[in-house]
Amino acid sequence: MIEIEKILPDHKSWIEKILSSSWGSTRVISRGKVYDASNLPGFVAYVDQEPAGLCTYQIVQNQCEIISLNSLKENMGIGSALIAEVTKEAREQKCRRVWLITTNENLRAIGFYQKRGFVLAQLYPNAIKKSRQLKPEIPLMGQNNIPIRDELEMELIL
Repeated sequence: MIEIEKILPDHKSWIEKILSSSWGSTRVISRGKVYDASNLPGFVAYVDQEPAGLCTYQIVQNQCEIISLNSLKENMGIGSALIAEVTKEAREQKCRRVWLITTNENLRAIGFYQKRGFVLAQLYPNAIKKSRQLKPEIPLMGQNNIPIRDELEMELIL
């Protein structure tokens, strides 16, 4: 059973730990903008009363951008439950779309989001070069030895 709750101040140290271990720091770069994801609104997923997933987002005007998504236990529906909760919040806030940035080599994420109704909306060739100037810890190579080079924008129209 997956339980979801909004991020609370008590979650701060756990969130910093998860983001740092997954992303190299709490900083996330999206379209040339630096976010400290540990300070954003979001949701924590629990399995058996233990934190098992995190999703942070940013709402600007009528758009909700997913900044980070982490599932600590794969193939249990944690990521899907978090996406559903963010989508619900976006609808309540009268957003017209939920969107996110992933990278060209992140084949699992690309497939994951497409299975949940997201579509490829935009390609930003060589955008990671600029992102590395803001966050040097972004690796050169990603999953399956594919160079991390481009940003892909994916969206779900509400």
